[in-house]
Amino acid sequence: MVRRFERTTGRYIEKIIGQDRFAYAHSDTNDFYDLIEWSKVGGYQGSVILFYDFETGAVYEPFTKKRNVVYSNPVYAKGWYYFLQGDYDEKKITLYRYIPGELPEKETELSTEAVELYNLRLIGNPVHVISQDRTFECYYPERISFPVSPQESVAFMEDGKIYIEKWIEEGWDEEAQCATDRYRYYDKVIVKDGNGNILSEEVGSLYQAADGTWWIA
Repeated sequence: MVRRFERTTGRYIEKIIGQDRFAYAHSDTNDFYDLIEWSKVGGYQGSVILFYDFETGAVYEPFTKKRNVVYSNPVYAKGWYYFLQGDYDEKKITLYRYIPGELPEKETELSTEAVELYNLRLIGNPVHVISQDRTFECYYPERISFPVSPQESVAFMEDGKIYIEKWIEEGWDEEAQCATDRYRYYDKVIVKDGNGNILSEEVGSLYQAADGTWWIA
């Protein structure tokens, strides 16, 4: 049997990790940095975030579409669904906590001029607002900043520890631009403190299961 949501729009929906009831979709872009590029050509039409209920088939839209506004991917933590709303006209990034069917509640608000919009996203349990380029930045609920290499990507934060996945490539011939017989590609899991100091390091790849737990493979 094929079931149908109350609203069908042809959008691809994704399950929200850590729970079984809701999935989500965006109507368009969810890259906050795109707002800067759109502003150079007259602005952006805006997008919405939608929540899909597998139990009832209901579809929830916490905010109607507004020009120059985009949303992050949601995360689930401690019974709430969290997402970021970026409003280029108001120059602010707002973190909301949400129960589909109820009104969104504002958790905190950040100025777009105080954050790096590139790769701005939510991670962790509890929720952290972060961005990452050549520097890892945490803006909420605490302020953390330290440099990271291009091979490093922060996966989550928990109990004051920052879990990072780093890809390693060995045996690559730069001159010939090809792999040698010694070629290896693998990941390392690096745990750092809030000052960027390495607490542990091991070969492994991070994976988050459907129930929200993290595994090292």
